[in-house]
Amino acid sequence: MQSPLVITGMGMISPLGCGVHAGWDRLLAGRSGITSITRFDTGELPIKVAGAVPDIESDPEAGLDPDRVLDAKERRKLELFSLYAMAAAQEALTQANWFPSNDAEREATATIVGSGIGGFPTITQAQNTLSTRGHRRLSPFTVPAFLANLAAGNVSIRYGFRGPLGCPVTACAAGVQAIGDGMRLIRSGEAEVALVGGAEACIDPLSLASFNAMKALSTEQNDPTKASRPFDQARNGFVMGEGAGLMVIETLAHAEARGATPLAILSGYGTSADAHHITAGPEDGAGAAAAIRAALRMARLAPEAIDHINAHATSTPVGDRAEIASLRNAFGDALAGIPISATKSATGHLLGAAGGVESIFSALSTMHDRLPPTLNLENADEDLSDLDFVSGSAREHRSQHVLCNGFGFGGVNAALIVSKV
Repeated sequence: MQSPLVITGMGMISPLGCGVHAGWDRLLAGRSGITSITRFDTGELPIKVAGAVPDIESDPEAGLDPDRVLDAKERRKLELFSLYAMAAAQEALTQANWFPSNDAEREATATIVGSGIGGFPTITQAQNTLSTRGHRRLSPFTVPAFLANLAAGNVSIRYGFRGPLGCPVTACAAGVQAIGDGMRLIRSGEAEVALVGGAEACIDPLSLASFNAMKALSTEQNDPTKASRPFDQARNGFVMGEGAGLMVIETLAHAEARGATPLAILSGYGTSADAHHITAGPEDGAGAAAAIRAALRMARLAPEAIDHINAHATSTPVGDRAEIASLRNAFGDALAGIPISATKSATGHLLGAAGGVESIFSALSTMHDRLPPTLNLENADEDLSDLDFVSGSAREHRSQHVLCNGFGFGGVNAALIVSKV
């Protein structure tokens, strides 16, 4: 019988703060990480709010201190999403106590960090420099900064991980798919340990304007904390977020052999394609349901065995409806008895990093038997009255198995089941 795959380290950078414990405590307390955009002048842009990672000046308790991650000279070579990945990796690897000291261990360590867009701000800034100052003013680090795989690449270089290196670039499913890819690499024998998850940093005028052109973003102007409203009748789009969520995974046998503490089990994973539309799933949710069923099969669980669902739930009417359709498709009548949370209500949508961060939240739910609240869920869609949404405040609830979903443009679906050790 195969040894279970377990998480032995977790690291998180999110709009709720830096560090797993700070993010989790604030999530359970019902705090929102969504604020007015101050990084640049939004001008006539109708998008005024985002889930930005706080800095140490604005949040002395849990803000990001870049000097504790890299020195200023090295930071100039990196895009922000890579810096977030480096910070999350530092925390995850420290908790797991995984710092290979020989070639065999280094070659057995995979680094898989997904990203939906990568260094988009570097591209927009480089184009502006080219247009206004000419090609000679471009930085030689422009390309290495914006390539989506450079979050994984920089982490691998820093720690000397010489095993498989990868980066799913699968929109908002990238973080969950990176975890699934790492699981496969360990099962195939190509790696013994994998650092997996996602990183993203696209709070940028062009990315916001582009998503706004699709009418995908919330245009909330008055209260940023109310902008992300998954499943609520008043929702009007998602809120752009940023950050990174990474975890160290390995078999239980490998963890025990080296004295590491297993935090949670990765019991099931599934992925699929809608083959339907570039931005919307089919009305019956069949594509995403296929990924959920695949995860249940791998975990050898019946649908009713799931104790909690951390939904992808971006706060767009089309996306939320499609996800509920997929859950009804996969769970049938059992869905009514499963509590559902939508943590993007507190963080915004971290695109390719969402799956990494939300998988960690799912693991914490199994570890502490606490379900995070869905903020701003005051009036759910009328056809959702039979469902049990965790709204208002956190809930104590034994969670043996938690489902975490990630769906992306192009029709990509991914589902992960995290279980109690």
